[in-house]
Amino acid sequence: MSEPKKPTDPSPPKSEPQLEPGLGEVIGVAGGLPALAPVAPPETPEPQPHPMPDLERRLRSPRTLINAVFSVVITIMALVALAPLVSVLAMLIYQGGKRLGPTLFVGLPPAAKMEGGGIGNAIVGTLLMVGIASLTAVPVGILGAVYTAEFGPETKVASFVRFSVKVLSGLPSVLAGLFAYAGVVLLTGQYSAMAGGVALSILMVPTVLLTAEQAIKMVPQRMREAAIGMGATPTQATLQIVLPTALPGILTGVMLAVARAAGETAPLLFTAMFSNYWLTRNNLMEPTPSLAVLIFNFSSSPFPNQIEIAWSASLVLVVLVLIANIAAQIWTARAHRP
Repeated sequence: MSEPKKPTDPSPPKSEPQLEPGLGEVIGVAGGLPALAPVAPPETPEPQPHPMPDLERRLRSPRTLINAVFSVVITIMALVALAPLVSVLAMLIYQGGKRLGPTLFVGLPPAAKMEGGGIGNAIVGTLLMVGIASLTAVPVGILGAVYTAEFGPETKVASFVRFSVKVLSGLPSVLAGLFAYAGVVLLTGQYSAMAGGVALSILMVPTVLLTAEQAIKMVPQRMREAAIGMGATPTQATLQIVLPTALPGILTGVMLAVARAAGETAPLLFTAMFSNYWLTRNNLMEPTPSLAVLIFNFSSSPFPNQIEIAWSASLVLVVLVLIANIAAQIWTARAHRP
């Protein structure tokens, strides 16, 4: 009997993917080694889509609730902290704005029971003494910062300078006035704008030096290395690269020092005193009026006119400091504009 024929599969056999031999296999076959069977690459599973988070449930989670509560609390605390500042500014604008006018800026301080008057001589005296202090304190502070940050940051002299400046920053302003009184007033025999400028410069140096030092340290080291790599000396790199880059921070420190010097009263009571008249040609060596001392004298006066003048002088002093800060920011922005 003949055996029954096996049914044949009509579908053609599946052809396995042909893999090209690698470089190692080709070299091995050429050297007489048997060829290896091609190995198919492992199949990578298809990535499964991640389920979308339940946002509605996230909004009700304890973490989100705590975050929202603390955000509200911080906002309320910030508004509470700003309330005294806003109230003082509002009162200053309301009270000081009553006497604003041309007469206020060109008139002389009124005497007792006298109507009208102004603060013209006090504005000029304040600008004069702050200018003298800035011409002394700003170069000294910047040069000291350059030394402590660039040329001798680890030396004993730099450590001594930092320690001395930090101690000087906490010095009471009245002691600066006493120092200028002993060093200038007693030697010259009279109160003067020069003595007042010396006293204010002592208070300005720590702020300028410490702020400028931090601004110089914030300049990236790669900028110094690039300048020196192009053939610049350390002095040229400092003057042309480091200081222009750190200029915004340096100006911030200068403006802070100017604001402090413009509002100081105690040092000027020992050095410049006050005057009810305009400055003369020898204005540097005679008693000089200032806004801070005028406010100090008129704020305790029993006469309403002088009290109103004190409010107006306070507003003018705040505006002068604000104008100086805005001018410094605009000048810095223009200097760094490409």
